[in-house]
Amino acid sequence: MLIIDSKDCENIDKALKKYKKKFEKSKVLLQLRERQSFTKPSVKRRGEVLKAIYKQQLANGKFDS
Repeated sequence: MLIIDSKDCENIDKALKKYKKKFEKSKVLLQLRERQSFTKPSVKRRGEVLKAIYKQQLANGKFDS
């Protein structure tokens, strides 16, 4: 549960903006999307390896355009 401390004189738009930022930082939406479908651990690991390979190639300068 997210709690936003708002002062009496504070504008509702500012309070809403604070709420949205807190909601984004809590990553609730990302967790919800992740739980909607199951991905096998081997597929996750393969994705991480491919991402690491891509980052390494970027660092080495293989993808210069």
